[in-house]
Amino acid sequence: MSKQLIKSTAVVSGLTLMSRLLGFVRDMLIARLFGVDLATDAFFVAFKIPNFLRRLFTEGAFAHAFIPVLADYQAQNDPAAVRQFIGKAAGMWAFMLLVLTLIGVVAAPLLILVLAPGFDWQGPQHELAVLMLQITFPYLLFIALVALAGGILNAYHQFVIPALTPALLNVSMIAAAIWLAPYLDEPVMALAWGVLIAGIAQLVLQIPALLRLGLLPRLRLDFQDTGVKRLFKRIVPAIFSVSVTQINLLLDTLIASFLTVGSVSWLYYSDRLVEFPQGLLGLALGTVILPQLAKHHAQADPQAFSNALDWGLRLVLLTGIPATIGLILLSEPMLVTMFQYEEFTHADVLLAGQSLKAYALGLLGFLMIKVLVPGFTARQDLTTPLRYGGYAMVISLAGNVLAIPLAHAGLGLATSLGEIINALLLLYKLRQERVYQAAAGWWPFLVRIGLASAAMAASLYYGVDADDWQQWRTAARIVNLLKFILLGMGVYGAVLLMTGLRLRHLSVAHDKINNFLPS
Repeated sequence: MSKQLIKSTAVVSGLTLMSRLLGFVRDMLIARLFGVDLATDAFFVAFKIPNFLRRLFTEGAFAHAFIPVLADYQAQNDPAAVRQFIGKAAGMWAFMLLVLTLIGVVAAPLLILVLAPGFDWQGPQHELAVLMLQITFPYLLFIALVALAGGILNAYHQFVIPALTPALLNVSMIAAAIWLAPYLDEPVMALAWGVLIAGIAQLVLQIPALLRLGLLPRLRLDFQDTGVKRLFKRIVPAIFSVSVTQINLLLDTLIASFLTVGSVSWLYYSDRLVEFPQGLLGLALGTVILPQLAKHHAQADPQAFSNALDWGLRLVLLTGIPATIGLILLSEPMLVTMFQYEEFTHADVLLAGQSLKAYALGLLGFLMIKVLVPGFTARQDLTTPLRYGGYAMVISLAGNVLAIPLAHAGLGLATSLGEIINALLLLYKLRQERVYQAAAGWWPFLVRIGLASAAMAASLYYGVDADDWQQWRTAARIVNLLKFILLGMGVYGAVLLMTGLRLRHLSVAHDKINNFLPS
């Protein structure tokens, strides 16, 4: 099992890396061409909804409701029943999202008022945000259908196309910023059109893969179908349970609209950098582990279920801790390299760096949630993660209010606190129910990571001088950033090797997974 998991995770991570790199190119262009002002704040608010929905649907939330139900149909070994369920589920899903899309376009002024109440009602910033939201909101319909297609493909262990799909959003927005923006009276409007075009392209990309499997849905409406009822009963709690972080980010935007002009943009650029390890590690793990857990549950194999969770948690710590250290100690160099050009100033770097460090503190909690929530949803227990997600959201919201004196950085700290508490509650419950039982070798594993992390942190803390970066040109910034990233990774990896960790321990056979790391 572990070899298959590692291979699939590597595939998803590699394609996600490509998408995230394109995302950085996109954001560097936005920072360079549009800067930080009222118009960019308006776009980022309008973009928050489709970007939020993209994360909700294509980054695994919909799959938590869909794949366990589909796994039950697959276990019956009846291809006709599988195709019938997929067609009915797709028909209902498309119908619901079409209605919601129409409502969203009409209600755009109210949505902007809710998301950014600090924008002057009927002022130019509010009106610009409304117009861009009306252009981008139909992205919801396309991305929701993409999520359905991706769920089907992932259930059949076809991970390449769903992992490649998000890159099209970045490609479309880059093209719009370069070639469409110069022809518009309000250049930032080009980005909204790029989002809409991307949604269409992402859906079209799924069709050939579904045809090869013979599973291209034939849309049907059946409000009484048992399988469809089971699916749609689970969608809302499934989406909420794995998307609390995204909801908290929306709340951050809402409160930030009352703060200093630029606060929304600083939070956006900080979140974009934290998204890199979130997607590279969390998305890949969540995407790959859910079908495995659903399969083990359908086969009534609790030991394999627990082993898969154990493997996921170890990989989270092995990769998440150094990623957190890197984000904190390289925060300003990364922001300077990626965004400080022309309209994006050094003051913007310092302020965005504050919120980046705050968001980074919650990275480990986010990654753990991506592994732990499937431990519930694969067993079709949606109530527990829903309840704990609610607790975390309330804590984050209270923290947002209490942290207002810390400005936008306080909002990031509150969000991170919610992620950590959510992860700890989920882990405690899985342990309490004995669904997850830790395999052997955890203490030596933690000691090795602790030593390697301390060495990495020391090398970056004493090796990086943030003041030098202001004088360097783009090429020098990129070269030095890569140098320090490689330095940190090299020190971390070297200490792990010296303390006994070997790469082969990540690809042991299923019957030896308890020896995942040497004692």
